[in-house]
Amino acid sequence: MDQVSPVEPQAGARVAGQKRVRTRALYTAEQRRRRDASVWTVVQGVLAPLQFLVFLVSLALVLRTLVTGEGAFAADLSIVIKTMVLYTIMVTGSIWEKVVFGKWLFAEPFFWEDVFSMLVLALHTLYLVMLFAGLGTLEERMLVALAGYAAYVINAGQFLWKLRMARLEGAGSAAAVPA
Repeated sequence: MDQVSPVEPQAGARVAGQKRVRTRALYTAEQRRRRDASVWTVVQGVLAPLQFLVFLVSLALVLRTLVTGEGAFAADLSIVIKTMVLYTIMVTGSIWEKVVFGKWLFAEPFFWEDVFSMLVLALHTLYLVMLFAGLGTLEERMLVALAGYAAYVINAGQFLWKLRMARLEGAGSAAAVPA
């Protein structure tokens, strides 16, 4: 069995016949300090549940419109509000990423979450273009919104997974610190 290299502290040991598995902490100690000290962490913590609440209300309104044909204005308005909250959380999240990781977007620990966020933004933006340019039918607009919402749910799941990993990592490093 190979020993972990002192030169590559983030590389895991290899069991006979297996490829080397790289395990990397989400945050270095300095990044964790910046994350915990940043006001943008609090902003993200407030905006994320707000966005989810707006999403739930809007989802209900969109589904009502698709099923009954009623409430199109309320559904459209709710999607516009959801999109504005999304843009807000994306801009503030980018600032958070810059403060913590030194990159506006696509920092290694959150690369795939950011990639998927771009899909979420693209679908929401497509909806806005359709609405304001009068493109497509009401049903087509609502379906684009639903596609954006489905992508949002997946993206939210990615971030919740990373939040869980960060908490487990934090608990592990707190346990490793001598009292």
